[in-house]
Amino acid sequence: MNKPLFLKPVFQERIWGGTALRDQFNYEISTEHTGESWAISAHPNGQSVVKDGPYSGKTIRDLWKSNHDIFGNYPSDVFPLLTKVLDANTDLSVQVHPNDDYAKVHEKEELGKTEFWYIIDCKEDAELVFGHTAQTKDEFIQQVDAENWNELLQRVKIKPGDFFYVPSGTIHALCEGTLVLEIQQNSDTTYRVYDYDRTDHSGNKRELHIKKAIEVTAVPHINVELELKYEVKPGAKLTTFVEAEYFSVYKWDIIGKSTFVQDKPFMLFSILWGEGNFEVGNESYTIGKGDHFILPSNIGEFILEGTMEIIVSHP
Repeated sequence: MNKPLFLKPVFQERIWGGTALRDQFNYEISTEHTGESWAISAHPNGQSVVKDGPYSGKTIRDLWKSNHDIFGNYPSDVFPLLTKVLDANTDLSVQVHPNDDYAKVHEKEELGKTEFWYIIDCKEDAELVFGHTAQTKDEFIQQVDAENWNELLQRVKIKPGDFFYVPSGTIHALCEGTLVLEIQQNSDTTYRVYDYDRTDHSGNKRELHIKKAIEVTAVPHINVELELKYEVKPGAKLTTFVEAEYFSVYKWDIIGKSTFVQDKPFMLFSILWGEGNFEVGNESYTIGKGDHFILPSNIGEFILEGTMEIIVSHP
């Protein structure tokens, strides 16, 4: 397989969603409360499908089982990553995710959930919840029980181009007016701590998961300092955001014509802005804003040409 696998996104309605996925990327959403595009996903709750080529109509999960060599025979029972675009039209719940060990015991073999966020766009003076102020588990429990959210939760001002590494155990929430690309472990496990006492269309408050959240939250909060790396090559400026246990994430600014080599088991590409061409062998593909695709293991050398901002990741 020496062709990129272009994928159809799966859209998820959310109480906090809006229309930015349509307005920004021209996606065909079916509801005015679309919160998430699962752009590259093999999770049972929303599976991406290959658009065209010899595997047209196949899910990533299908290919992982039947054509594992496409992914360099990567040693995992499940496709390990999940790429999303999130439209936080209103505040998301304050939440936390478990690590692998906890999820395996409590969530029917689900993976844990460590994430990376790239802020595509946001309103002026936007912010997010990232971490908490408690220094001991007892203090954390007391603050949660008393609902002292203003004292407990740390808020961070954000702007387009900001990025955050969010290990499992981190209290967090995207807030109103934020459009985010998320790279995460292939998991759909979230423990809600606080949901602003919102009700759904039936008048019911969403379920909270206080006991599990207390068990998995890291106390005290630790800000992980990322050591950025930069590389300039003909036709491209490359930024390494994070190289961690579960994934590595980069931003490639294409400003002309640049040659690369695919030397990973597989790579995930998300075009956030611009347009251009992807060339491999004698084939050329037009790519542009809103496209997401996987590069299989044996692509080898390829060329990107155009003016584009691309988020690239791999396990």
